[in-house]
Amino acid sequence: MIHESVYEIRQQIKPYIKVAGGQVEVTDLERLRSQGIDTLVRDAVFGAEPVKQFSRWLIWELGQALGARPASIHEYYIARARNAWQDRTVPAMNIRFTTYDTIRAALRAANATQAGAIIFEIARSEMSYTDQPPAEYAACAIAAAIKEGYFHPLFIQGDHFQVKAATFKSNPEAAIQEVKDLIAEAIPAGFWNIDIDTSTLVELESDDLNKQQYHNYMRSAEITKFVRDLEPEGVTVSLGGEIGEVGHKNSTPEELDAYVTNYNEVLADLGDYAGLSKISVQTGTSHGGIVLPDGSIATVAVDFDTLKVLGERARHYGAGGAVQHGASTLPRDYFNKFPEVQTLEIHLATGFMNLFLDHAAFPASLKQRLYAHLDVAHAKERKANETDAQFYYKTRKNAVGPYKPELWGLPEGFKAEVYGALEEEFRFFYEKLNAVGTQGLIDELVTPVEVHKPMPASARAGGDDLGLAD
Repeated sequence: MIHESVYEIRQQIKPYIKVAGGQVEVTDLERLRSQGIDTLVRDAVFGAEPVKQFSRWLIWELGQALGARPASIHEYYIARARNAWQDRTVPAMNIRFTTYDTIRAALRAANATQAGAIIFEIARSEMSYTDQPPAEYAACAIAAAIKEGYFHPLFIQGDHFQVKAATFKSNPEAAIQEVKDLIAEAIPAGFWNIDIDTSTLVELESDDLNKQQYHNYMRSAEITKFVRDLEPEGVTVSLGGEIGEVGHKNSTPEELDAYVTNYNEVLADLGDYAGLSKISVQTGTSHGGIVLPDGSIATVAVDFDTLKVLGERARHYGAGGAVQHGASTLPRDYFNKFPEVQTLEIHLATGFMNLFLDHAAFPASLKQRLYAHLDVAHAKERKANETDAQFYYKTRKNAVGPYKPELWGLPEGFKAEVYGALEEEFRFFYEKLNAVGTQGLIDELVTPVEVHKPMPASARAGGDDLGLAD
């Protein structure tokens, strides 16, 4: 069900939510969780614009009232820098598809294992091809937390808020402004964890490390100031820098030194601002893995020794440690090693989508439609001598946006199977990465900040005639 108007929503929610004077009160939590939130989140994703705006606002305010609030993991990471905890790695999970139901599965696993040090994220590029703007993504995450009774700090992250190298080369300020515009949209939506990715600007042609990292640290510092000037009162957005683009050469301690020391100097010149809580490095992985002609994923070597050293160097500068990208398709027996070498955070993405699309219960007819779409819409991306398996594996993420309604509306029988499998997959990562039992630690170290938003003007128009004043 999707409501056609704000008036319809207001009439529907009266038995369990009170809205008066711009304030929201839950009067029947059981009914909200069992019935209302499912409809509200669909309104927030698929409704007409006034319906979307009101539903997203209402979900936000419900989260504030119940304790399912977006938060920054900055304090938790800085606590790692002073050795308040160790031997744990935070899974940062890119949720590209059916975000509400998928995050619900992740939170069920979190509740079962008391995992609180977990992040839900989406990259700049993913927002585009999955058709998920920040406000929609955040609404899905908060709604999922309400549905599953997960009333703890909720970490929503902008992954790879990346400066496009080609645009920067021709028009540097325009390239930076694109990222700033996205940040200005994301922070009010609850993205209080952001990975600044200016690693695309590293110039490896020079033998001088400072020159190599110049545009990287200069623009990272500039964007840091921009974020700090926007963050809500009481919130220190967790910011990550990056010294090596994923899929390219492995990072070195000397590169990290050149980046961080110069970044800190430039940031200090800009004002009294908090710096980075983490630094992403390259240790041998690639996004999505390397697909072989038969569709299987090549085994890659992760340089765990380098990852350990880079984490130690990051903590020397006051950050929580190093971040590993492109990890979800690694061999299963690798994952317990990340907390052993004190990896702060690890990014997991493609493996979840593979489980979803390749599940035996996924409707064959729908997959055929997805692939037929790719044959036409992404034909130019097919390389010579590339097999179908390689082409579809590489491009199928691009079908998530165009087929979002169909994916959200999959049969209930399939949903029970696939989301159950995903729940087990999330639990596997929580256990391997030693994120289990961290809810208490998060509640102890992270300061939740209550932030309210004004009701959308379109919902206020008409006042009592719309049933908005009880």
